[in-house]
Amino acid sequence: MKILVVGSGGREHALVWKLGQSKKVDKIFCAPGNGGISLYAKCINIPPDNLKGLADFAQRNKIHLTVIGPEQPLAAGIADEFNRRKLKVFGPVKKAAQLENSKAFAKQFMQKYHIPTAPFKVFDSAAEAVGFCKAVEFPVVIKADGLAAGKGVTIAHSQSEAVSALEAMMVKKKFGASGQQVVVESCLTGQEVSVMAFTDGRTILPLLPSQDHKQALEGDKGPNTGGMGAYCPTDFVTSETAQQIQELILEPTLAGLRNEDISYRGVLYAGLMLTESGPRVLEYNCRFGDPETQAVLPLLNTDLVDVMMAVADKRLAGIGSLDWKTGYASCVIMASKGYPGKYATGKPISGLRKSFGNGFHVFHAGTRRDGGNWSTTGGRVLGVVALDSSLKSAVNRTYGLVRRIRFDGASFRKDIGFRILSPKENGNKG
Repeated sequence: MKILVVGSGGREHALVWKLGQSKKVDKIFCAPGNGGISLYAKCINIPPDNLKGLADFAQRNKIHLTVIGPEQPLAAGIADEFNRRKLKVFGPVKKAAQLENSKAFAKQFMQKYHIPTAPFKVFDSAAEAVGFCKAVEFPVVIKADGLAAGKGVTIAHSQSEAVSALEAMMVKKKFGASGQQVVVESCLTGQEVSVMAFTDGRTILPLLPSQDHKQALEGDKGPNTGGMGAYCPTDFVTSETAQQIQELILEPTLAGLRNEDISYRGVLYAGLMLTESGPRVLEYNCRFGDPETQAVLPLLNTDLVDVMMAVADKRLAGIGSLDWKTGYASCVIMASKGYPGKYATGKPISGLRKSFGNGFHVFHAGTRRDGGNWSTTGGRVLGVVALDSSLKSAVNRTYGLVRRIRFDGASFRKDIGFRILSPKENGNKG
């Protein structure tokens, strides 16, 4: 088989690595890829937003399956283009991708199909949104309607914070067209977890639950980022909670999509808050999470190619269940100084090699390879992953490897897993 993976980040590196473990795969291409991905796949200089170019490449090279990593091409309709040409693709169509690229659409969908979420209102006028925030109980959550690379959410603890966030989104256009409309919703409390699930539109099969760390600084302080680390599985999701998530959220979501005549084939990501009243949906994503994927896939024993082909062919029920390694995986993101704001690139990286031994992985997010030399090209640079029998030991092993990899200005959170581990258990000396 020949496979094409679309994207250039750590998530795509993890996908390329996992797909490459299948004996069914002869060759993997990645468009456009990155330095680390180039060790495992042939990188093709086609950007993810060139839908026609990607479909032409898949057609010309007789690609058996194309896997879409990032959200932007899904929102633009890449799956529709591939389906039109009868090319197999793993990823939902444009209509289904609205669950991620429009927060307003997602909230109204949840309301219609009684999927538990926070109370909300949608605004396309800054003045009306500001007026509404004068009479609400704080804190509230303010979300840009469209895609904002995980950075379009503000938790406002006061009226002044709410006004500042609304002005940034709707008046100053911080997120461009994505902030023309906003969602203002009640702030839920509890543990936030991520549940990804394979679906072919008929069957939905969840992966192990994970927990992301979105803020830039320790203790969940600082600005939102695309994610500074994750671990899997999270013990906050008990077997009882997993059943609630399946019955109250995943299955009703799939039933609602079918009722709307929306075909969904790919991964459905539910960002959840585990409240005292049960799980509530914070957001949907229509693709693998980043960095959750880097923590989840190393634990998967089932052949990922088999699952993805079953999704594309609408025969996921035949897979039955997924097989997992025992133990835990943790991922720490090493980022450029200044991320998620302005940052410099081109910093030499030392301490990298293709393999670090059993139970260790380094997934590249923003790197360039020039022969045997490596340099930084992005805000999130590397996802350092370790596996072990306990979360404590997995996290400690991860930080041990982080300290062996260096580049000027490297920054990372020193408390991945802190919601479960005490400071003494987290062995990072940072």
